[in-house]
Amino acid sequence: MRFVVIKSGSKGNATLVIDQGRVLLIDMGIGIRCLTQALKEENLNLYNINAMLLTHEHWDHTAGIRYLPPLPIYCTKETYFGENIHEIEPYKTFTLEHFEITPVSTSHDVKNPVGFVIKNDKETLVYLTDSGKITVKSLQKLKNADYYIIESNHDPEMLMATNRPVMLKRRILSTKGHLSNEQSASYMIQLIGDKTKEVVLAHLSEEANCPEVALSTYMKVFDDAKISHENIKIYCANQHYSVKGGSK
Repeated sequence: MRFVVIKSGSKGNATLVIDQGRVLLIDMGIGIRCLTQALKEENLNLYNINAMLLTHEHWDHTAGIRYLPPLPIYCTKETYFGENIHEIEPYKTFTLEHFEITPVSTSHDVKNPVGFVIKNDKETLVYLTDSGKITVKSLQKLKNADYYIIESNHDPEMLMATNRPVMLKRRILSTKGHLSNEQSASYMIQLIGDKTKEVVLAHLSEEANCPEVALSTYMKVFDDAKISHENIKIYCANQHYSVKGGSK
């Protein structure tokens, strides 16, 4: 299984999951040209996408859906309205192509937001962004995956130093907002296991975070907990260019 995080951040999100000739698109908050270019780099086109998984309703995850050719869209109730919608439920596993997919509840200020645990016959990918916390029930479903794409949105001190409105800062810091770097790392030390190969830090704020701060915070949390990360590749997704991971 391999993946391409095409864009990740408050300006737009989209990720491809590619395995055995099948292609899943997670969210579509980017322009069609950007998606087309990412597919071209993988020797694919729009019509190679088998289905779309949608995490929640915010525009930075849905804005580009209207430009897609018809394809099945899997999402929770009231997340998106249109044709070919397949309603899914948190923690209820379903099969799509050869993938086994389990939606898991996230904590965000929308109706029924989810992340996804995506399995093939050998590997597991966890995709979880836009969440102010991870519940105990969800944590149990996320353990010891091969690959994680997980939110690491902000550094609290950098966030408070921005010129953003106080209400927005409070929203981001709330349990219905976004995970900080330290929160994200603290969850990850509970989740990683002997199978874990890669952790991608996603949805980094451009004003209240940066890759250097996010990664250094992760290393500190791991080191303080005496958790080894030397065999795990930890790196950041980006708002402006794609990052690729998974098995080759």
